[in-house]
Amino acid sequence: MTGLRANTCIDSTVRYAAELGYEVTLVKDAVGSYTWEEMKATLELNAPNYARAIVSTTELIASIKTIND
Repeated sequence: MTGLRANTCIDSTVRYAAELGYEVTLVKDAVGSYTWEEMKATLELNAPNYARAIVSTTELIASIKTIND
């Protein structure tokens, strides 16, 4: 999951996808918001309750490469 407005759009989409049974990976450096406090609320408080993994872009690319090798 990537996108804008971490504390609203991303937060609710991750939660809803998890409720539907999807295993969500949130790419923490590919989301944005207006303030650090909004980002922190999503990345440190809310998303860990729903996202299967919270990774950086570098970590995501490395994991995809290992699958393709």
